[in-house]
Amino acid sequence: MNTLFRRSFLPAFSTFRGSCRSFADATINEKIDKIVKNNKVVVFMKGVPDAPRCGFSNAVVQIMRMHAVPYVSHDVLSDENLRQGIKDYSNWPTIPQVFINGEFVGGCDIMLQMHQSGELVEELKKIGIKSALLTAEETKKEKENK
Repeated sequence: MNTLFRRSFLPAFSTFRGSCRSFADATINEKIDKIVKNNKVVVFMKGVPDAPRCGFSNAVVQIMRMHAVPYVSHDVLSDENLRQGIKDYSNWPTIPQVFINGEFVGGCDIMLQMHQSGELVEELKKIGIKSALLTAEETKKEKENK
């Protein structure tokens, strides 16, 4: 009887479990979408800015600090649904993930390239954020011109 019960009940249970998973995925996608669209700069990272828990997350935090970028961060290690959800949302397999003005920019490697090339300063300028590096460069030029 136990086998008969499992054969008749488990397919229905699996379908129910699968639909619950889809609902959970939809809910986390909506949550991520709201976070990304309601903030100019968002970093999904391992750890928090004051205590990053991986070198790549730390590198992104350091880049943000150099530019004095105000940003919202979310620790994916504290929420497994968020950790998997952000990977599904962006279709990008690694953490950290940076979003600027609602759009996925990339991870540590992309942020480092953008920082080195000056592209990050330009992207920040488009959304009304003046990089501290630009400010320092302008101050230096002003002093040279005096």
